[in-house]
This record gives sequence, structure tokens and C-alpha cells, in this order.
Amino acid sequence: MKKIIIAVLALTPIFAFAQNLDNIGQLIASIGGIVQIALPIVVGLALLAFFWGLVKFIFAQGNEEAKVEAKKIMLWGLVAMFVMVAVWGLVRFIGEALGVNQEENPIAVPTVPGL
Repeated sequence: MKKIIIAVLALTPIFAFAQNLDNIGQLIASIGGIVQIALPIVVGLALLAFFWGLVKFIFAQGNEEAKVEAKKIMLWGLVAMFVMVAVWGLVRFIGEALGVNQEENPIAVPTVPGL
């Protein structure tokens, strides 16, 4: 029951976004906007996980158990970044192969704001 409540609360913002949608194109554009906002945050979290594991590895000198745990954190951070970038590239490749005009609604490359 708790999982259902959490899922419903997590999906609540979708109802607010849905109020001005006239067709499926606007729905897809809205989802794309949400993804473009979330993608840099998720990539940043994966990078943060990698560096957190690196810091733990550096400070775990002499403790083999802590080193193994730090290596796991670094590995999962790298796997997360690889999967996100690979899926992004695969979507871009398939879009070009199918002749989808990607310049009309481009997929933004994640960047760090202010740099």
C-alpha cells in the first residue's frame, strides 16, 4: 500500500502538466522537456557516485573491505554513466537512420550550467 501511495505522489506533477495538452504532440514535447531537465541531474548524480567511490577508495588505504566497497560504488557510477550516454546515442542513431528530423526538436547534450 505504501508503494502505491509513493507512486501516486511521484506521478502527481504529471496531472499539472496535462492540463494544457491539446494533442499527443504536445504530450511528447512535455515529456521531452521533463527528460531534458532531468538528464543533466541524473548524469551529475552518476558522476558524483563515481567520485564518491574514488574518495572512499583513496581514504580506505589499508582496509581491504572498504576498498572493495569503494570499487563497487565507482563501478556502478561508471555503469550508470555508460548506460545513459549509450541510450542517448542509440536514440540519436535510430532517429537518423529512420530519417527523423532531429533539428526541429533536438536532443540537448548534457552540459554544466555556467561553463
